[in-house]
Amino acid sequence: MESRIKTFLSQAWHKIVEIVSLAEHVDVQGASDYIRKNVTLSGPNAYVLACAIFIASIGLNVNSTAVIIGAMLISPLMSPIIGIGYSLGVNDSQFLRKSAANLLYMIIISLLVSTVYFFITPLELEITSELDARTNPTIYDVLIALFGGLAGIIEISNKQKGTVFSGVAIATALMPPLCTAGYGLATLQIKYLVGALYLFFINSAFIALATFIMVKALKYPVLHFADPRVQRRVTRTISMVLLILIVPSVYSAITTVKENRFDQIAKQFVKANRTMSKAYIFDYSIDHLTKPPVLKISLAGETLDEAEIEALLRNGEAMGMTREQISIQQSITSGTNKSEKEIVESLMERNDQEIRRREELIQKMEQELSAIKSRELPYSQVAKEILAQYPQITGFSIARGAQLDIQSFNPQEQIIVIINSDSEIPAKEMDRLKGWLKVRLGFENLAIAQNVKH
Repeated sequence: MESRIKTFLSQAWHKIVEIVSLAEHVDVQGASDYIRKNVTLSGPNAYVLACAIFIASIGLNVNSTAVIIGAMLISPLMSPIIGIGYSLGVNDSQFLRKSAANLLYMIIISLLVSTVYFFITPLELEITSELDARTNPTIYDVLIALFGGLAGIIEISNKQKGTVFSGVAIATALMPPLCTAGYGLATLQIKYLVGALYLFFINSAFIALATFIMVKALKYPVLHFADPRVQRRVTRTISMVLLILIVPSVYSAITTVKENRFDQIAKQFVKANRTMSKAYIFDYSIDHLTKPPVLKISLAGETLDEAEIEALLRNGEAMGMTREQISIQQSITSGTNKSEKEIVESLMERNDQEIRRREELIQKMEQELSAIKSRELPYSQVAKEILAQYPQITGFSIARGAQLDIQSFNPQEQIIVIINSDSEIPAKEMDRLKGWLKVRLGFENLAIAQNVKH
């Protein structure tokens, strides 16, 4: 038996190793040729990039996710970023400079095209949700870029290439941040320029880092130089670039994790304290530019007194925020960017939410009432039917109760019937009455007893 278990475990382990092994599926030379070929920013690539950026800018302007996805599918932006990670992995400083230069040219083209579009577009430049989402990186952006980069280099290294690379181009979302940066330039809004470029750097850094890791893991051939001095210079250059790449990436990852954690706590706080006795939270925003970050809430309704504000601050402390991280504005007309129309809409939305809450409560109470009514016993009718069968009965009691197990004290529902009569009813008749009551009441766990008057 023991030998069979060992054999099974050994076979299972070999099967797992066979499944996860990439050795038979990787074409290192073909992948290297593919990466080096696609990094070049030739005439067609430049035009394709410009068209893709133009399409993505339109998608951001009209808030169309489908258009943005289509633009990302035809964008060549991923290639030089993969090239940077690849060159770091194989110690090729010359190819690193080429990849970085081409990426820089692509960024410049993207910013120029998107800036021109947003400057000349006849459409109204509203802050759409797609635009606003490209200014504040989260931990999810970091994870998507990292695992997207891993999937991308694995797909490039695969002998039988499929459609994974297109999916990676969509998931990592490199183009929308550059288009948003162009929007910031065209409208002179530094928030969108800096935030979008920061998001683009985060995505690019982690894609390159993931590529570097897989190039090392798949054992791509590393370049060596005959002259030791050249080798040391190349090694120093590669190490410096890696340091520049990794340190800000790690810092950004830690920062985004902290920001995401605070965002979740802040949203939980707002949800828990949305409605108070005298007021409600009309609007809120989170400022990550301050250290530590601050949750700004705007209240509508009656002005809260010191005791109520103190209770609100204590709730925040209980959830993990400090008092300094909660800023309370007790006027809906100041401190917010809401128009009168939005204020009215928000008030109506709150009323709708309150109505829905009350309707749900009423529905729940109606269900509970229906459940109680369905459990009511038909006392009068049962009494008439019993008296018709047993005239000697002078009265009876019937009620729902609980039967308890002395060992476990687990309650079990039970119907209890007590018969009052002038003369004792025989045991056989009592058993027959008990059986009839079980069928009549549709309940099996029934206890019956009689009380005889002497």
